[in-house]
Amino acid sequence: MNVFKDFEQRIKRAVEALDVVKEKGGALDFFRLTAEPPRDPAHGDISTNAAMVLAKPLGMNPRVLADMIAAQFADNADVAETAVAGPGFLNFRLTARFWQGLVGTVLRDGVDFGRSTLGAGAKVNVEYVSANPTGPMHVGHCRGAVVGDALANLMSFAGYDVTKEYYINDAGSQIDVLARSVYLRYREALGETIGEIPAGLYPGDYLVPVGQALADEFGPSLTKMPEDELMALIRPRTIDAMMAMIRADLKALNVEHDVFFSERSLHADGAKKIRHAINDLTFKGHVYKGKLPPPKGQLPEEWEDREQTLFRSTDVGDDIDRPLIKSDGSYTYFAADVAYFRDKFERGFKEMIYVLGADHGGYIKRLEAVAKAVSAGEAKLTVLLCQLVKIYRNGEPVRMSKRSGDFVTLRDVVDEVGVDSVRFMMLYRKSSETLDFDFAKVTEQSRDNPVFYVQYAHARCASVMRQALEVFPDLDLSPEALAAADLSDLSHESELALIAKLGEYPRMIEAAATGQEPHRVAFYLYDLASLLHGHWNKGRDEPGLRFVNDKNRQSTIARMGLVYAVASVLKSGLMITGTDAPEEMR
Repeated sequence: MNVFKDFEQRIKRAVEALDVVKEKGGALDFFRLTAEPPRDPAHGDISTNAAMVLAKPLGMNPRVLADMIAAQFADNADVAETAVAGPGFLNFRLTARFWQGLVGTVLRDGVDFGRSTLGAGAKVNVEYVSANPTGPMHVGHCRGAVVGDALANLMSFAGYDVTKEYYINDAGSQIDVLARSVYLRYREALGETIGEIPAGLYPGDYLVPVGQALADEFGPSLTKMPEDELMALIRPRTIDAMMAMIRADLKALNVEHDVFFSERSLHADGAKKIRHAINDLTFKGHVYKGKLPPPKGQLPEEWEDREQTLFRSTDVGDDIDRPLIKSDGSYTYFAADVAYFRDKFERGFKEMIYVLGADHGGYIKRLEAVAKAVSAGEAKLTVLLCQLVKIYRNGEPVRMSKRSGDFVTLRDVVDEVGVDSVRFMMLYRKSSETLDFDFAKVTEQSRDNPVFYVQYAHARCASVMRQALEVFPDLDLSPEALAAADLSDLSHESELALIAKLGEYPRMIEAAATGQEPHRVAFYLYDLASLLHGHWNKGRDEPGLRFVNDKNRQSTIARMGLVYAVASVLKSGLMITGTDAPEEMR
C-alpha cells in the first residue's frame, strides 16, 4: 500500500466533489498535484500542493480552496487533523488507528511490502561492469557493479522485467596485447628468464597461471608456431581465463549477470551484425560518405583526414558526426556500439541503461544519438556515470595491489572488509559523487558505519523477538498471528513516527526506480534503523515503551507486530542492496 498515492486519489476525489468544481464543469488537470511527506514532520504526515496548483484554473485564492478541501476530510476516519500552511499547503495528520492498520498491511505483505507495478512488466536492459577482460576487477569496477546490480534489483522490485547484462570487450587491439602478455608468461613458465615486463604489455601476476596452463598443455611447441596461428590459439584461451577470474570476482561481490554478450559475436560471419546495423542506418538516411573537420584539442583515435563512411549523429543530438567505416574499409569501435544497441533493441528492449565509469562521460551523447537513430525514437537510453572510489586505511591512501600490478583489486577490498560492507557503502553516496572508502571506518561497530547500523537494527529486531519468547514462551509470533492481533497499544508518538517511516517505503521505492537512484534505498534504511534504535533507547528511560513488557502481554504482542514489520522492511531493502539481513551480530 502506497499511503501517498492513496491520499493523492482521495484528495482528487475531494476536489471533484466541491460545488465550485462541479459548477465550473470540465475535467481538472491533476498532473502537478502531489501528496508527500512534509519537510518538517511537525507539520503532519502528508502534505499536498493541491490548492496551489488548482486555484488558478478555478479562479480562487489558494488558501480558501485549501480550507474547502480540508472540510471534505472533516469526518474522515483516517484523518485526525488538517491544517493550511503558507501560501496554501494542506497538511494532514493521520490517526493512530490508520497507522496501526498499516502495520497489519506490512505484516501480511512481508518483504513484498513496497513491491510496485510501476514498471508494468516493461523490458529493461541494465548493462553494467563490462570491464575489459584484460585483468582482475578494480574498485572502480566494484562501484559500477554494485550500483548496476542494486539498480536492477530495485527496478525489478518496482515491476520492470529486468535483464542484467555484461558486454565483453573481447575484440580489438587490447586483446592482442593481452595475448602477447600471456605468451611472455608462457615462455617464463617454460623456464626462460623474461626480465622486466616490456612497456605496453600487462605486468600483473594474474597472468602467470594462464601462461603456466599453456605450458602444461602444449609444452614448448608454441614457440615454433607462426604468429597468426599462435595468436589465434592464445586469444580465446586467455579471454576465457580472464572471464573466469572476472566472474569469480563478481560472485564474491554477490553479482550475477543474466547475459554475457561477446563483442566478438558482432564480428562473426564477416561482421554480419555490424553490416546490417550500418545498412539499417543508411536506409533511414543517417549515413553518408565524407570527411570530418579536425576537432579542437587532442585528435580522437579514429579521426582520419580522408573520406570515410560517417554516421550523421549531429542530426540526432550528438556534437559531431561519427565514423563507422574507416578509409581502409575496416569498422570502427563505434560501429560495434551501433550494432550492439541494435541487437538489444531487436531483443525487445525499449529501455536500456548503461552504468559506466566517470571516464566515459564523452560516450553519453553518441550513445543517445544511436538510440534515437536506430529505434526511430522508440527506445529510451540512459547512461549513469559512477565517479571514482578513493581507498584509504585510517585516513591514509592504500597502496596498489601486487597482484594487479597497478591498482587495488575488487577482491582485495571484499576479502578484507566483507561483501556486505563493500556493497552497502558503495551505495551510501550518489554514484555521481566521488566516494571515499576507508577500510577502518567500514568495519567499526558504530552509528558512523551505516552498514553496521542498519544490519544491527535487523539483528536487534530478531533479538527482541527472541526475548519476547523467553518472557512469553507460548506467543505466536508468526506474521499472520501478529497481523490479526489487537495493535491499538501502538499509540506513542515515537511508535507512530516509526510506522510512518514504514509508510514511506513504497513511495521511496517508486521514486528511486523512476530516478534510477539506488542510493535512496541505502539512505532510507539508515533513517529507518535510526528511528528503531532511537525508540529502543527511549525504553531505557521509560520502561512503558519497552518492546517487551513482562507485565503486559497485550502490549508486547502489539509491539512484536511493529518489530516484525520493521524487520521485514529492513530485510526487503537490504535484499535490494544485495546485503545480508543478519539475525544476530557479535
